[in-house]
Amino acid sequence: MIQPSIAEQPEQHRLSRSLKGRHLAMISIGGIIGAGLFVGSSTSIAAAGPAVFISYAVTGLLILLVMRMLGEMATALPHVRSFTEFARCGLGDGAGFVVGWLYWYFWVIVVPVEAIAGAKILQHWMPFSQLQIGLGLMAVMTGVNLMSARSYAEFEFWFASIKVAAILVFIVIAASFALGWTAPGGATFANLVNHGGFTPRGWIAVLAAAPTVFFAMTGAEITTVAAAESAQPGRAIAKMTTTVIWRILIFYVVSAFLIVSVIPWNTVRSGESPFTLALNTMHVPWAGTIMSFIILTAVLSCLNSAFYVSSRVLFILAERGDAPQSFIRLNKRRVPVVSVLLGATAGFLGIFAATEAPQKVFDFLVSSSGALIVFIYMTTAAAQIVLRRQRERLGEAPPPVRMWLFPYLSYVAIGCMAAVLIAMAFTPGQQQDFKFSCITLVITVLAYRIVRRLRQPRTAPSAASP
Repeated sequence: MIQPSIAEQPEQHRLSRSLKGRHLAMISIGGIIGAGLFVGSSTSIAAAGPAVFISYAVTGLLILLVMRMLGEMATALPHVRSFTEFARCGLGDGAGFVVGWLYWYFWVIVVPVEAIAGAKILQHWMPFSQLQIGLGLMAVMTGVNLMSARSYAEFEFWFASIKVAAILVFIVIAASFALGWTAPGGATFANLVNHGGFTPRGWIAVLAAAPTVFFAMTGAEITTVAAAESAQPGRAIAKMTTTVIWRILIFYVVSAFLIVSVIPWNTVRSGESPFTLALNTMHVPWAGTIMSFIILTAVLSCLNSAFYVSSRVLFILAERGDAPQSFIRLNKRRVPVVSVLLGATAGFLGIFAATEAPQKVFDFLVSSSGALIVFIYMTTAAAQIVLRRQRERLGEAPPPVRMWLFPYLSYVAIGCMAAVLIAMAFTPGQQQDFKFSCITLVITVLAYRIVRRLRQPRTAPSAASP
């Protein structure tokens, strides 16, 4: 039977329903577009060459499959308020505990990472240290998330709007240049083959770039968390899961294709924005400043979302009894204050670790969350298969949104994510993330076993026989 987590929550524990469709649409886009596109794409281009846009297309299809499975479960179980709880519904309380805490940890680590990234950018314009700017950003975002879910959504709406506008403008400018309309020497598509060929490092390198691309694209599932604070969660999630592929195609695949068409792929340096390099090549005035502002927007957007998601996931864990009950407490604006403050505390400590503690401390924190999202997605996919089989056995009507070619594509998605983990385990630059993430997974599983044992009522000793 389906777990009781789908039951409607009591009124005193009910979050707000203040988010509108426009908020959820931009939250979905904002979850996909981050610094991983604007800066992280340089690593993928340097590794795969001009064929990198194929890496983005293949990985985008994998993310689409995951989102489609989430859409099916969201419409079948409309009262589940976070995608982390689908694991509980399909695989039991242990899976719900592990997935929930792993997802919370993943986003809590993102908070200081993004705050430091934003501080590094702002340091060029402000006479303060990274620590001071990072703490200031944390204070601002804490205030925003304590106000209301609507305040978070409004900030994210405008942050995402800036990112969308920037990418669309870039696509128009780059397409005009690549087609030769604005380029002084005519069309530049020869860059796709002139510098070592279309796949200068071979097709294996194109596939090997998939793990880096995969992590850059994660975040679309944030919509399933935010939708719980909208009027019609199931309908909102169904809409987001059917449109996410077009956003991925436009924002990632087209952007990557145009970048390697405008500039030679071997001029891209890992860690430097290929968007800035392309804009400079096209002689766009103030390209560096413009991209710094856009990257800052992407960083603040991710920081804002990390704050929000970590607090809501912790709230749901507490409601299920997997975290202290104090995290359920809501203020008059229906905000889980204690959950937000815990995320803020973790963020402040993370900034101190990044700026004041030895670098090994912060490196360990980041590495220990590196592969967690793959574990989480795989478990969620397994839950989708179990829940679908369960509905079929009970003869229930199929949900409005269904996974394509079930169960084959569900198994394909799990297999592809397992391949991502295997690639991480054998790629020198990613082995540390894989190893430390496995340690985090084992610790979380052990924590569940300890909690479960503590929950079990102790049986009274039997009376001694005469």
